[in-house]
Amino acid sequence: MEKLKFTRDIAQLAVLQRIELANQFLMRIRKLFGRYLFSKIFSKYLIDTIKVSGKYSKLINDEYENIKGFLVDGQQILSIGGGIGGLELYILKKFPNTKIDLIEKNYVSNKIKYGWDYKNNEAYNNLSTTKEFFNLNGINDNQYKIYDFDKKNFPLKNYDLIISLYSLDYHYDFNFYSSYLNSVSKENTKIIFDTIRPDFFYNIFERLSVIKENKLTVHKSKRIKCEKFKLKHE
Repeated sequence: MEKLKFTRDIAQLAVLQRIELANQFLMRIRKLFGRYLFSKIFSKYLIDTIKVSGKYSKLINDEYENIKGFLVDGQQILSIGGGIGGLELYILKKFPNTKIDLIEKNYVSNKIKYGWDYKNNEAYNNLSTTKEFFNLNGINDNQYKIYDFDKKNFPLKNYDLIISLYSLDYHYDFNFYSSYLNSVSKENTKIIFDTIRPDFFYNIFERLSVIKENKLTVHKSKRIKCEKFKLKHE
């Protein structure tokens, strides 16, 4: 397993995006002082960057192992809600001819809330830090492009693979992206995301399979691979 290089700013965002990276002491601090101080101060200055990097690298390696069977060098990949982009970085290291477009938000909420977000307003990212993370770990600028969700200038092309782990239909409704994903999908485009309602998507896609069950998460979600919208938008 390759350990990813981190700065303190990168480690802070990783902790905010994957709260399981926080140790018990930091979690007690969050409960004692509240979400605002945790988000702005404690998540940056009370973390061990080396330990966060090691734990994060293991998490991302596990995610990579789960989807690597769907990866081929030279693919066009779309990532939605990938955070600082550790999985995407791993993919680009393994498949240097692959191109990845990332759609992400570019701000950190003052009081980060985890769980379902009906309005899709929560965010905990900084696109400049994502770019720094990629460059620090040897990814060339021509291998990826980052799009700010709030500018709505989404890329329009056909993708081979679309990934949105622990984001799309895990924190916010699939319908936020449904029409867009329909428009950038081919018949054999694979769309991978986590959801607590996999049976619902049999109404949306022609082909669906469960590739992972998240029994240890709060939501007891399943990761599904979908192909071919039943109603294709022209």
